[in-house]
Amino acid sequence: MSDRRPLSNITSDLSRRSFFNHAGEGLLGTALATLLSNDLSAAGVEKEPGYRSIYDLKPQQPHFEPSAKAVIQLFMQGGPSQVDLFDPKPALKKYHGKTTPKEFTEGAFARDRVGVLMDSSFKFAQHGKTGAWISDALPHMAKEADQLSFIHSMFNVHSNHEPAIYKMQSGKIFPGHPTFGSWVVYGLGSENQNLPAFVVLADPVNKLPTNAVENWQAGFLPPLYQGTPMRPTGSPVLNLQPDYKEPAAVTAAKRNLLASLDNIHKKNRPRYNELDARINNYQLAARMQLEAAQALDVSGETKATLEMYGIGDPKTDSFGRRCLLARRLIERGVRFIQILPKGQSWDNHGNIRASLPAACGAVDKPTAGLLKDLRQRGLLDSTLVLWGGEFGRLPMAQVKSIDQIAKAGRDHGPYGFTTVMAGGGVKPGVNYGETDEVGYGSVINRVSIQDWHATILHLLGINHKKLIYPRNGLMEKLTHVFDAKVVKEIVA
Repeated sequence: MSDRRPLSNITSDLSRRSFFNHAGEGLLGTALATLLSNDLSAAGVEKEPGYRSIYDLKPQQPHFEPSAKAVIQLFMQGGPSQVDLFDPKPALKKYHGKTTPKEFTEGAFARDRVGVLMDSSFKFAQHGKTGAWISDALPHMAKEADQLSFIHSMFNVHSNHEPAIYKMQSGKIFPGHPTFGSWVVYGLGSENQNLPAFVVLADPVNKLPTNAVENWQAGFLPPLYQGTPMRPTGSPVLNLQPDYKEPAAVTAAKRNLLASLDNIHKKNRPRYNELDARINNYQLAARMQLEAAQALDVSGETKATLEMYGIGDPKTDSFGRRCLLARRLIERGVRFIQILPKGQSWDNHGNIRASLPAACGAVDKPTAGLLKDLRQRGLLDSTLVLWGGEFGRLPMAQVKSIDQIAKAGRDHGPYGFTTVMAGGGVKPGVNYGETDEVGYGSVINRVSIQDWHATILHLLGINHKKLIYPRNGLMEKLTHVFDAKVVKEIVA
């Protein structure tokens, strides 16, 4: 039985054993447990490769020589239809208007989305020296076919937008986990300390995208690594400039004083990540006052460049302007840039013959312009460009009766879809994996979201198993506990 005498009665013969026996009681035990857990946690992971004991945005050494130095994610929320864009299925013509054969909807795939199959309304052709199959809905991207590689066997684990987007961004189907953009800047930092490491260029007119700010959240990582939304026109960040001008020496003196006060405040509050992030954000805002405005000022770009991105055309101006800004930010050493189109224009539940061309028309020319511009400037080899949504579309017509098929759309298709990659060490012209005969689900060389994340990290010189963050006794990773594999067939 343990010694339960009052502490006052045992102080004279207090041994280490008795101290720890009583230390577990009350506030003393709580404080001691916290101190010990912090010490043990740090001691256990300090030598682990990929672990960071100091949280900042300074450039970090990758695990091995990287192919890519930066990432641009063109995230087509809503679900681009693979069977209408990149994955032609002649069998759809054979089965058009007929009930889906059971062999395509049973077994490894869900049975909840069945119906009559619908042939694509778009014409496919092979493009470039690589012979990539791209439909006439994307004529500008087709001209960049030799720069593109396709994973046709992607699959998601949820058929609703919100969980599927969480999965695509963070590897989990629920919120609270860091997005892969945050993991990238956690692992590598940034080459430019005067701009955010992770920049978000969402549509400036419409409401936030599905899942809102959780598309660029840092989750349990220090908040320093979350994405920073920037506006493509006007001031990049609201209230970035002071209301009045003052001599540079006065500004410098103020900043030095604030830095000293911050350091005093921090010394009394160790391991307070939110405080560190807030101080870093204020300091970054001060450094951004000049460079951010310059980075997002396109007035010096040539007329030919603006035309290449579709700037000036109401249909393509918004997305094109943000693609051009992405190139300018890449030139300035920003590590990760996320661009989101208007709303869920790819969620083509109705009349896909009209709704899909509208979605493609807004991003096709800007995307091709970005690829061409990066290539001409020698930046594509070191910049990984990602294009795709959280899932694809089903090959079935989403109609109640066969006579409505002419104006039918397609439902969500998570079981097999295509994602596009270019630059940054990606082998051009690769068509990896396959879906079944009608494009319902991936069947050959299936690629999970974790495999995709592991491949992205690999191209950046990061071993996904060694990029870790200690949390509550766990060694957290972007790929979690899944047995992820790098898709080496797509790596140059």
